[in-house]
Amino acid sequence: MRVKPAAFTLFVISSILSLVPRSKAQNPDTLLPEQSAAKAKQILQQLTDALGGSAYLSVRESDCEGRLARFGHNGELVGFTNFKEYWRYPDKSRTDYYKKGVVINTYNGDQGWTLDRGGVSELPALAVADFQELTKKDVNNLLRLRVKEPGMVFRYGGQDIVDLKTVDWVEITDPEQRTFRLAVDRSSHLLVRTMIITEDESTRERSTETNIYSNFQPMDGVRTPLQITGDRDGRRISQVFFASCKYNPGFPEDFFSKAALEKRFSEVGGKKYKEEKKKEKEQEKDNN
Repeated sequence: MRVKPAAFTLFVISSILSLVPRSKAQNPDTLLPEQSAAKAKQILQQLTDALGGSAYLSVRESDCEGRLARFGHNGELVGFTNFKEYWRYPDKSRTDYYKKGVVINTYNGDQGWTLDRGGVSELPALAVADFQELTKKDVNNLLRLRVKEPGMVFRYGGQDIVDLKTVDWVEITDPEQRTFRLAVDRSSHLLVRTMIITEDESTRERSTETNIYSNFQPMDGVRTPLQITGDRDGRRISQVFFASCKYNPGFPEDFFSKAALEKRFSEVGGKKYKEEKKKEKEQEKDNN
C-alpha cells in the first residue's frame, strides 16, 4: 500500500511526539503555589548556570555590535542597519546606528539624547518612557537583577514543544502585572523564547512581545545568543544578528551622558556636517 507524502509526514511527526515523556512531566496545575515557585526557581537557576553562572550574573556592562533587520507593517523586510550597542545595567544604554551617517541614541535613567548630523538634542519624553519600560522588560535585567525584587511571583508553567525543542515554561509576574513567560530547553537549559504579556490600563487590551533566541556562542565566559527575532502580537518587527559581544569592558564614567555626545559631535559630527553643507552650497551655485 502506498502512503501519501502528507499522511506519511503526519505519521512521522506523531511518532516523534509520542516519544516525548509527557506522562512523566509534572502537571503544573497539581502543584501547590510554593512547590510551583520552587520548581520555577530551580529552572531559572539551571538557565543562569547554562548562560555562564557567575560570569553571566556579574555582567554590568556590555559592548556588542551587529546588524539589525527592520520590518514594515505588512511583515516585509524594510532594510538592514549596522549598529553598536552599549549597556551599563540596569538603565544606561547607547546605540550607534551606521546608515548614511551616524545616529547615536543615549539613555541614562529618565534622560535621553540623540546625535545626528544637526547636533545633539533631547529625546522626546515618550521615547524616554519607552526606554524605561524596555529596561523593565529586558531579559538580562530580569535574570540578573529583577528576580530578586520584592513582589515577584514565580510559577512553573509545565512542559511543551517549542521550535522542535522540549522546554519547560517558567512564568514570572512583577508587581506592575507584567507577565514574563520563559521557554527553557530541557536539554541545554538555554532560552528558546520569551513572551512578555502586558495589559493597557485604559483599554484593557493585552499585548504580547515575543523574542526567539538562537545560535548561542561563548563570549567572555557568557553564552550569548547571536540571533534574536522580535515579534509583537504576531507581527515580526525586528531581527538582530550579533557579530560580537564584550562584557564588562570598563566604559568611561561619562560615556552615557549628553556631554559625551557633544564631545563626539565636536570631534567628528560637526566637521562632517559642515563639509556636507559646504558641498550643498557649492552644488547650488553650480546649478544656478
